Order: sequence, then C-alpha cells, then structure tokens
Amino acid sequence: MAQTILETGFDTRPITMEPLWLIAYQAPAEDVDRIFDAIIKVAPLVQGKTDRNAYRTASGFEYYRPMAGTPTGAEENTRRRPGVDEVRFFLPRDTAVLDQVIEAIYAVHSYYEPVITVQDVLRSTCKGLDDQDNPHRWWNKAGDWKKPDA
Repeated sequence: MAQTILETGFDTRPITMEPLWLIAYQAPAEDVDRIFDAIIKVAPLVQGKTDRNAYRTASGFEYYRPMAGTPTGAEENTRRRPGVDEVRFFLPRDTAVLDQVIEAIYAVHSYYEPVITVQDVLRSTCKGLDDQDNPHRWWNKAGDWKKPDA
C-alpha cells in the first residue's frame, strides 16, 4: 500500500515537514497551567532547539448540558461556561507517549470528561540554515515580548 504525505512528510530546502500528532485540550483558564505542567513531566514537547512548545488560544465559551449519570445530575438548560481556553501541542507518533500525556491531562483536569483531540498533521522543523542577518527574523526586531519575564 502506498504511503501518504501525512505518513512520510517531505523536505524543502529550509524546512522538513514531519509527521506528528497535534494534540489539543480544552480547560478552564485557571486549569491550563496546571495541566501543561503535568504534560511536560511526561513529554518534553520539543521543536527544533526549544522544548515546552505549545499554543494557547484566547478564552471562549463552552456550551454543554449535563445529562443523567453526570456527577452534577441531569439539567434542563444548556450551560454556557466562560473562560475556557484551548491548548495545542505536537507529539511524535508514539502511542506509549500519547497514553502518558492523555493520562496526565486526565489526572489533573477539573472535568471528569475533558475534551482532548488528536489529529495526524505535518509540522515544520527548520534545518538551521545560516540566516542570522535576515531582517524578518524576530531577533532582528524590537518588541516587548522578547524581554525576559520580570
């Protein structure tokens, strides 16, 4: 059977597109850092020469209605919970690591049924070309975001 590009990845001159899993979880904003800290204990989340890589979206609203069998019991109305964020990160396609990450999320999440998704994706990794003087690179631009935390 022929492999697809999602299984093999591909190379360009400056970038390798590698097959990985994109993992996302949703959680109340106040839970996100605790969950992330649990994840990095079992997976370093490496990208190139950095680790602990993830992306957190701005807060939104989560809609749900508890049904019979939930810890809170069945309710008639739909709940609208503000302050729910989503965090995304990449993992190598290793089911043992994925199992550990999902168990880590579940262990410290405030929900008994957290929303966790896994997708097959290609992610870019730089080949490390020498472009230190490229005027478009972040290190050649000013910005408060570049300063260390106080």
